[in-house]
Amino acid sequence: MTFDRLTYAAKTRLLGRPLTTERAGEEKLGNPTALGVLASDCISSSAYGSEEMLRVLVPVAGAAAFTLVLPVTGAILLVLLLLTLCYSDVVTIYTRAGGSYVVAKENLGPDVAQVAAVALLVDYVVTVAVQVSAGTNALISLAHLVGDGWTGLDHLQVPVSVAVIVLLGYGNLRGVREAGRMFALPAYLFITAMGLVFLAAAVRALTDELPHADLNAPGVVPLGSPGDGWLEGASLFIVLRSFANGGSSLTGLEAISNGISVFREPQGRNARRTLVAMSCVLAVLVAGVSLLAHATHAVPYTDGTPTVIAQEAHFAFGDGTLGTAGLVFFQLATALILYTGANTSFTGFPFLASFVARDRFLPRVLTRRGHRLAFSNGIITLCALSLALLLVTEANVDRLVALYAIGVFTAFTMAGAGLTVHHLRRREPRRRLKTAVTALTAVVSATVVLIFAVTKFAEGAWLVVVIFPLGVWVLVRINREYRRETAALEQLPTGADRPRTRRHLVFVLVETLDLATLKALRYAHELRLDSVRAVHFIIDETHAQRLAARWASTSATSVALELVACPDRRLRHAMQELAVRATEDAETFLTVLVPRRMYGNALGKLLHRGTGEKMARALERLPHVAVTILPFNASHAIQALESGRLPDPD
Repeated sequence: MTFDRLTYAAKTRLLGRPLTTERAGEEKLGNPTALGVLASDCISSSAYGSEEMLRVLVPVAGAAAFTLVLPVTGAILLVLLLLTLCYSDVVTIYTRAGGSYVVAKENLGPDVAQVAAVALLVDYVVTVAVQVSAGTNALISLAHLVGDGWTGLDHLQVPVSVAVIVLLGYGNLRGVREAGRMFALPAYLFITAMGLVFLAAAVRALTDELPHADLNAPGVVPLGSPGDGWLEGASLFIVLRSFANGGSSLTGLEAISNGISVFREPQGRNARRTLVAMSCVLAVLVAGVSLLAHATHAVPYTDGTPTVIAQEAHFAFGDGTLGTAGLVFFQLATALILYTGANTSFTGFPFLASFVARDRFLPRVLTRRGHRLAFSNGIITLCALSLALLLVTEANVDRLVALYAIGVFTAFTMAGAGLTVHHLRRREPRRRLKTAVTALTAVVSATVVLIFAVTKFAEGAWLVVVIFPLGVWVLVRINREYRRETAALEQLPTGADRPRTRRHLVFVLVETLDLATLKALRYAHELRLDSVRAVHFIIDETHAQRLAARWASTSATSVALELVACPDRRLRHAMQELAVRATEDAETFLTVLVPRRMYGNALGKLLHRGTGEKMARALERLPHVAVTILPFNASHAIQALESGRLPDPD
């Protein structure tokens, strides 16, 4: 079995049977299913949004942080309202997948749209790292709160998160995204679990049985000065930092606009209804988690576990068998939706990368579907980048959030700005109101980006600030190269495919006399050219003499062997000089044929490592010179000889 067949068999065993291109059509989903599938990323962010606010407020404002978190949450909900109104327009007007990238491209131009492209691509990468890390936190928090003696599991944070990312990447390479309805269940399980927590907490609060967290417990984030923390500790800068951290609660809001193609007709109306439902659910969850934090004083821990939301569930359900069962259900549902939210990126990133590549701002290789019709190159790229980010940040959610909201809110800014231009260009009902809403969304989102860049700069946001302009420059540079190639083709005169030389000469590079060399010579004669020359560069004098003697004694070829001295052993340099001399009259076109011997086993490749390809690359830039590499399966020829058959050079 050849190496290619072995590779294909291994791929089929790992990924499953290949799918035909005709099955590339996406399954259309009803609104309830689409909500569960597309809302996982958005809804699951409520599991850590309020905690990220408290991480900023608690060290400065002390116990007053649990009161201050409420107005900060209110400000975030106002931003959510603006974004919902804006993206309701997006999904109604642009019923193609792509979200803010498509909006920016059609209204602000393709070059400006690359800002949105970079923002979304960065967002997808960070989403995988954040969601998976938070999901692992949920599992470790369960061990902290339930299992005696299991509090030393924090060292598993990184390996478990890495394993989950690898598993998600493998599943998507197998085409797991086709089982769309499977991914609707975790969202509804989490919503149900949160509803039970809120209900249990309300009942315990009414009976004065809702406990408070121990603010001095070992491992909690140190509290700032109590008492007048409102006035003394909570400065405007700290409030802005808390607001920026809380902005992570709104990530994933663009998922519906990016996946609008999965909706049934009329797609725009169904997507808008689902978006509104998702925003309402998110608003309730974020507000509920912050209210519970205010009521229970659930405080973040320095190592991330147990999480604030896990503590709230523990306080709400209480101890005992029933309370433990409720906590286990809640934490498992939380981990499941967080991991599912990470999986959303494995669909969004490859599709967006394929859109951008189709517009010639990324390499075209990202537009190709793989073995199971998934955009395999995009999935592998996302997996590699998110793993690298996870390892660098040690799967720390707080450190990752510093990279998170900049990408998300930059995409929001581009969508708002693009829609503002769209409405200004058209005369339509409620034009002024729509323009005002989208413009305000763009301004508020840009303000959040600025706040995040300034307040979190030293905590890692500088990396995104550097990546953004660099990423946009790379995308524009790729596009410029593609456009140069197209422009060069368009400038060619009529009949550019006709020959411009009068004489055609072929060099066949000879390493040894074998079937591969004979095949190259036969092919050379088939070209109906003026002259064929077999060329061997002398590196080993003894080998060259033996080759010449054998060549002269064989009747297999009528072409004379030309020996070219190469005393300094610079093969490529000698080949260049020979080619230049052969074409210096500008009337001769030279074709260089390089036999390439292929072997089905590793030993054959090890024993026969030719330099033909390297020599061919040395001729790429020479005028009137073309290089053709002729593959020859040496293993098949050897097998034919061993079985008593005479292999044909073809």
